[in-house]
Amino acid sequence: MRITFCQALLTGAIVLNLLILYYVSRTQQQMMEKRREHGKGLKKASLPVSGLGAMGSLVGGGIKVGGLEGNARAPRVTILVREFEDFENYVADVARSFLRQRPELPFLAVADTPPYPPLALPEGARLLVLSPSPDQPPQAHRPEFNVQTEFALLVPDGVELDHGRQVERLIRELEGEGGGPVRLVAAPVLTRSAVQCLHLRVNLREWTATYTPAASGSSGSVCTALQGDAVVLIRMEDLFNLSVPLGRPLMSSLFVQTSLRGWKVKLLEGPSFSASHRPLFSSAHNQWKADSRLKDATNHLMRSFGVKRVVLPDGRDQWFGCTKETPRCFGTVRDDTPEYLYLERWTPPCCLRALRETTKYVVNILESSGVRYWLEGGSLLGVARHKDVIPWDYDVDLGIYLEDVPNCDYLKNLDSGSLVDANGYVWERAVEGDFYRVQYSEANHLHVDLWPFYPRNGVMTRDTWTEHKQDVEFPEHFLQPLVPMQFAGITAYGPNNHRAFLELKFGEGVIENPQYPNPAKKKLDRSRTYL
Repeated sequence: MRITFCQALLTGAIVLNLLILYYVSRTQQQMMEKRREHGKGLKKASLPVSGLGAMGSLVGGGIKVGGLEGNARAPRVTILVREFEDFENYVADVARSFLRQRPELPFLAVADTPPYPPLALPEGARLLVLSPSPDQPPQAHRPEFNVQTEFALLVPDGVELDHGRQVERLIRELEGEGGGPVRLVAAPVLTRSAVQCLHLRVNLREWTATYTPAASGSSGSVCTALQGDAVVLIRMEDLFNLSVPLGRPLMSSLFVQTSLRGWKVKLLEGPSFSASHRPLFSSAHNQWKADSRLKDATNHLMRSFGVKRVVLPDGRDQWFGCTKETPRCFGTVRDDTPEYLYLERWTPPCCLRALRETTKYVVNILESSGVRYWLEGGSLLGVARHKDVIPWDYDVDLGIYLEDVPNCDYLKNLDSGSLVDANGYVWERAVEGDFYRVQYSEANHLHVDLWPFYPRNGVMTRDTWTEHKQDVEFPEHFLQPLVPMQFAGITAYGPNNHRAFLELKFGEGVIENPQYPNPAKKKLDRSRTYL
């Protein structure tokens, strides 16, 4: 068979293409093999640096911290500056100070929104804005995707790095703690007021955080919180397994969360960090702005964490819950079970405070008006158990003699509606039944209920009844005489045999066996400490 010129030309072209394809494929294969070999070398070099294991996954949270630099000298620490004000700050100076001594360390300034005026950061420093933008991917505003190191060094505004060994000392101290409870190491910042080591106990069931001073040790103090300026080192895996890793105020947010996890912080006596920019603000107006923002941020943080009372180291209280000018912390109670019980919490302390104030006020009015009264129901149970309002109760109950109602100007005319007295308390006839109610204020409906009884043939009775357990007949001899007893910080009057009185109304053993008002809806977990 004869092959034409065109057939030979076509055959040659096909062979040439096959040869080209073979060489291109071979070259690509060789490049891929080289990359795999290079990747193995990176992984081996990075393992001693990361300390996170082959997967680099965070404990419990399922979040992965990105891989470290592929050499033995890859940076182990990212410098994070979180606390600064956009209207006046020294973040750029902080960045220059750290990068001058340790230019290889990543430096990240973190803000909720883009600062204005913009930060003039030096080369090597970056800004991370936490608020999402609709035109950016989610990782653009999430810090765990922007940090590639084993540790984070949390640095206050205006702090300077005098020498690179300061950072290495903190790393050695934290690594020396191994896997123990010390999960943070801190160094003081040299300012007018020294940083203080504190113990912090957070009781979410009671909506309370309590700070107390901690004693110093010879090689530093181990505690659960700090007060004052300090540089803090934490493993990145620990930081990003917090619910709110970079909340503001940073130290308050950090230590509330770490103390709940049982973590401790070790405050070293040295090395100290210098801070030439103190005070941070050049004018009284800017200081006022910063203080106002700090107050707002603290309010927002504590409310989001469900902390309504903070006990400061000096014993003073800070409140973040309801007041006389605001609604109470919970809505309408259904099935005798307030909403906070479903959250495994008890009555917020601000609400208990309002109940105590209202009780004291009402008792004074009744006594000065000649109205005989006695502690009733759950309030009497509170007296028998610990001389206070039951920790999960949401009102106070008092019984009164019906015939004494005309003696009290606030009660005798309530058939025509409610009355707001000169101190802002609201007196009204309850819509749920034939009894009276005194509310903390028009805005805040925490209240004391007054249950009127009258004697008939030696029995205290009423003409109408409700489904409340205390709303039943009982012998008048329990009130003859009434006896003083301590309740909610005051001396009030109650039945002369309170145990028999309570067991008549609630059943035998009611004092020793606490239970929520409606166990069919929510039972008290008695495995947890009650008091």
